[in-house]
Amino acid sequence: MEPIVEEDPLSYHILKAVQIPDGTLTDPVLRLEAATSRLEDIASSQANPDQNAGPQSSTLVATTSASTVPKVDTSPPPQKVAESVPPSVEEFDELINGNLKAWIELSKQVGGVVSDQAGAVKECFDAQRQFILITTKAKKPDMTSPVFLELLKDLQDGILKVEEIRQTNRHSPMKNHLAMAADGIDALRWIIIDAKPAVYVEELFGGAQMYGNNVLKEYKEKERLHVEFVQSFNKLFRALISYIKKHHAQGLIWNAKDGIDALKALQEVKSTPSVNGTSVPPSSGAGAPPPPPPPLPKFDNVPPPPPPPSGSSKAQGSDMGAVFDQLNVGENVTKGLKKVDASQMTHKNPSLRAQTQPPVPQRSSSSSSLGARGKSPAPPRKPESMRTKKPPKKELDGNKWILENYDSPDGPIEIDAQINHSILISKCRGLTLRVHGKANAIAVDNSPKLSLILDSLVSSLDVVKCANFAFQVLGKLPTVMLDQVDGATLYLSKESLATEVFTSKSSAVNVVLPPMDEEGDGDSREFPAPEQIRSFVRDGVLVSEIVEHAG
Repeated sequence: MEPIVEEDPLSYHILKAVQIPDGTLTDPVLRLEAATSRLEDIASSQANPDQNAGPQSSTLVATTSASTVPKVDTSPPPQKVAESVPPSVEEFDELINGNLKAWIELSKQVGGVVSDQAGAVKECFDAQRQFILITTKAKKPDMTSPVFLELLKDLQDGILKVEEIRQTNRHSPMKNHLAMAADGIDALRWIIIDAKPAVYVEELFGGAQMYGNNVLKEYKEKERLHVEFVQSFNKLFRALISYIKKHHAQGLIWNAKDGIDALKALQEVKSTPSVNGTSVPPSSGAGAPPPPPPPLPKFDNVPPPPPPPSGSSKAQGSDMGAVFDQLNVGENVTKGLKKVDASQMTHKNPSLRAQTQPPVPQRSSSSSSLGARGKSPAPPRKPESMRTKKPPKKELDGNKWILENYDSPDGPIEIDAQINHSILISKCRGLTLRVHGKANAIAVDNSPKLSLILDSLVSSLDVVKCANFAFQVLGKLPTVMLDQVDGATLYLSKESLATEVFTSKSSAVNVVLPPMDEEGDGDSREFPAPEQIRSFVRDGVLVSEIVEHAG
């Protein structure tokens, strides 16, 4: 028989029990008794490990107890790790957290509707960041498909929100602030431009600068905060133009090779947090409920609240009943009145009437000039002829031409404009201006008898408080806006027949169209802009229509 190797204590004792010293086997009953005795010894040693416990038995007990104790997992549940973003998206995050954040902080300091609109602008930039990230993950869908419109939905809703704030506050003192942001936010549509989107942003940004220049002109010497507000906005869009030129010079490039479905990419982007802390527009799913409000503090020795006033319908009914009961008394209603003697009647006693005549109040010289409310009237406005005339001004300030204080100059004034130039005309009388080249936008304010001739415009022509205004365009012009204009004639070319004309508080506005024949030998046609609106109720709503005068 082979020697027993003492590796396992239990196997060792069992083999030890069945081994006979002389190498022979005896009766099976004896061998089983010997094995049972050995097993009882092992069980007793495990029940009392502190008494005569060797190193091998201790190892067996430790192993057994360790295997029977369950392990508790105290590690926190796994969280969704924010995924890294491409360099183009990372740099756009820097623009949001840098230039955009600085402008929003200034908007909050201005406050009011300006702060509300800045929040909507932030939503637009977040939506554009989401769209750019989707292009790195997905294949480009058809631009006319519902999928593409779903991708643009957040951005479109944000732009409409910005414009709505502007339109509902057109008479606000901050209307130029709101118009600047509303015109500038349209530049975020560059994501659907396939070729040179930076040029598109530069053109729209030039139109927004026109309103920003109005803010600078109004607050330059009043309040520095508004000047910094406009400068920060200009810095934001210059940074956006630089970003587009660097990463998307020829338009956004989609992931055509390894891209996934666009809607699937949209769901992934909305459900994945951003690495750089940029907020992502929330998904359509409901969020977590808000925490419960804190419990109200308890105060001792506080008297109970007073009972509510007796204003119920029942009390009112009883009061009205009492009134009618008094009215139904009849002749007895005058029973409690005191009889007045004739000597006490002022209409029968002239001396008594003279004594009771109220005295006439004497007004001092200081109070004689005061109004009904005790306020001094506004000082009379100085006539125009007595005002100090400022010298005429024509200068190019950055991308803005400024013309001021011209009074019937001898000849026409000419300007060579570029596509990013805006022109501001203010306090000019009898001026004839010729604009060469394609400008961005033109604003005219308080300039009567102005004649304007230009080649073409990118944005719009805004005219405010100008009497006897004449205008002619030789090329294309998208929009003409007339506000408080009395007497205006607009000459449109064949290229500008799609021009939209908006009038507000204006009269005697005529639009002259070119001849219809191709040779141009016919007569021009003149059409008056409507001035009278008829409003009436139809089907429970107010309907307005133009009143046309024929004959």
